[in-house]
Amino acid sequence: MVRHVVCWKLKDEVDGKSKLQNALEAKSMLEDLREVIEEIRYIKVGINAPGTAVNNWDMILESEFTTLRDLDTYANHPEHLKVVEFIKRITEARVCVDYAKE
Repeated sequence: MVRHVVCWKLKDEVDGKSKLQNALEAKSMLEDLREVIEEIRYIKVGINAPGTAVNNWDMILESEFTTLRDLDTYANHPEHLKVVEFIKRITEARVCVDYAKE
């Protein structure tokens, strides 16, 4: 099993939408991929709680795949790539870790 974890720092505002509005939209888009990409075994998006430290990351994706090949299929799936384009527009920084889950 492979765990794919991504964190994002979001821009304060994009296209007249607040950071929270964009985070909620990204969350919905990412979690909806579960219905489209069969290789996704688990997917969950969390949004940083209001009032926490200002240096916290704004959003986290936790997802699981059976193999690295499945992760690659997800990463290159046309529906995922549409989500990626939206997230790139609202993001200041991104970090990612892919690791074997024991």
